[in-house]
Amino acid sequence: MKYPKGSRQSSQIKRKRNHNQKRQTKDAYANRGMTLEKDINETNKYYLESEKAVIHKKPTPIQVVDVDYPKRSAAVIKEAYYRKPSTTDFNGLYKGRHIDFEAKETKNKQSLPLSNIHNHQVEHMKRIHDHGGISFLIVRFSNMNETYLLPLSPFLSIWNEQGNGGRKSIPYHYIAEHGFVIPFRLQAKVDYLQIIDDVYIYGGE
Repeated sequence: MKYPKGSRQSSQIKRKRNHNQKRQTKDAYANRGMTLEKDINETNKYYLESEKAVIHKKPTPIQVVDVDYPKRSAAVIKEAYYRKPSTTDFNGLYKGRHIDFEAKETKNKQSLPLSNIHNHQVEHMKRIHDHGGISFLIVRFSNMNETYLLPLSPFLSIWNEQGNGGRKSIPYHYIAEHGFVIPFRLQAKVDYLQIIDDVYIYGGE
């Protein structure tokens, strides 16, 4: 059967095309899963280039034991070990304040396991806070495409309960209630400076 212009057939094709476009957009967003560190690095690069802040990922100190030189212009590390435990993932300066935070990503939809965070990292964040710096966690639930900034105080409330038979994880609903959703933007994929302004710089946290 033939249809006139604007017929049911063309409408069906149009609906199918729109559906595929929406699906591609959704899939592209979902494929960002388990890439929190990369997104933060790209965001920090944008912050640096736009002179908003100077924040970098901390290098992990390692001791090289064995190196192979297959070419004169290239070296391959064959054996190495961590010299000491690292502290948090990122630090730097923003509006005269020291920024120091840990980034954690999970596929778990219900909670963030506390086993993903180490005691020396928590002690480091507490010291930063006690000396007037801004310290927090950035948590991404990758399967839900949601990223939160969780301030140190509500995080410590859960962390300190571990030794008294408390939870071994931070529930999603707790992070959603006490944290702040970090917006996704084209240039700043994890635009956490906006949250820092609202909560710490102008909010008086």
